Amino acid sequence: MSNTDTPNATGEADAYAGFRRELEDFARSACPPEIRAVVAAGQKVTKREYLGWQKILAARGWGAPSWPREHGGTGWDIMQRLIFEEVMAEADCPPLYHHGLGHIGPVIIRFGTPEQKARFLPRILDGADWWCQGYSEPGSGSDLASLSTSARLDGDAYVINGQKIWTSHAHEANMIYMLVRTSKEAKKQDGISLVLVPMDTPGITVRPIHTIDGWHHLNEVFFDEVRVRADNLIGEPGKGWTCAKFLLERERLPPANVARLELVRRQVTQLVEQAAKAAAGRRDFSSLRYRLLLAEADVKGARVMMAQATDDLIHQRPLGVQPSAIKMTCADVAQRLTTIALDAVGPDAAHRFLADQGEGEPGAAWVQNYLFTRARTIAGGTSEVQRNVVANELLGA
Repeated sequence: MSNTDTPNATGEADAYAGFRRELEDFARSACPPEIRAVVAAGQKVTKREYLGWQKILAARGWGAPSWPREHGGTGWDIMQRLIFEEVMAEADCPPLYHHGLGHIGPVIIRFGTPEQKARFLPRILDGADWWCQGYSEPGSGSDLASLSTSARLDGDAYVINGQKIWTSHAHEANMIYMLVRTSKEAKKQDGISLVLVPMDTPGITVRPIHTIDGWHHLNEVFFDEVRVRADNLIGEPGKGWTCAKFLLERERLPPANVARLELVRRQVTQLVEQAAKAAAGRRDFSSLRYRLLLAEADVKGARVMMAQATDDLIHQRPLGVQPSAIKMTCADVAQRLTTIALDAVGPDAAHRFLADQGEGEPGAAWVQNYLFTRARTIAGGTSEVQRNVVANELLGA
């Protein structure tokens, strides 16, 4: 009798099967069709879709699958969390909005005061606060520790001056978590602090950055004598680099990325088959199917790596180079999948998109997705930097 045939293993498998059915029933009945249609079509998911779905999940008690139960999380084990991500992706439900639930939420849980947890965590759960990240600056991208945006203590407030760039969703957010320099030390990592700032504070200006995909998701954010209460600083003053490293590890380990890759792979597979049928033998799609097979293997490999890294996080084991490896894999596969999709729809779709943005045309969404994923090997740490991280760890370079 194999391990999986033992009564205990069979019982566990039955429990997970029941859990999956519960999630599938909920996803089909609770996620509004208009939200699922946006995801299924490969269109840009905006705050409207994210927030609508987050409120539904929060009301069900599933608003933060990865958080501890005492802070409003589900208390699910690693397998339940992976099943949740898979089922929601399969049902074309939006991914969980990462900035609040996956990034700053866990930082507040780990480093925040009881008062900060009580103030901010419930508002992340129900979507009352919508967050963006103020990390990168002009000249301080991959070398994040060289940032220069300053915050000086003035009575019971910090006064912030400087600029952030490539700030995703800043035009939709009402809160920003940002790294600032509160003192100038010999070591550049010292003197950096993490502070939470309402986006409607006087002195904040948001300007859009127009990207080649035609979607608005990036911005510049300027801070001119912005005053924020001193107790919005997380952790100790000047020790924000510890918070930043904690967050960056989790930023590069989003389970939804792997589940979303599987969704995109299925969508691209369908697109290739539809295009082959429409071409009626006039084009050879065998090479695209072969490339899809290779991408499918890498998606499965990313899922295994994600499960191991998530388990290490839960048990507080060192992550090593796993975040870098997973981030590089997901970025590479996303680019390959959208390239296959673009090859499937053919050059005419790209030509029409460039002429008039291609809104509403079949294939136009995949042109936008192709252009959008060009940034996947840059955002969150370039693949070149991640390869250096892996080499330094494995080879001792």
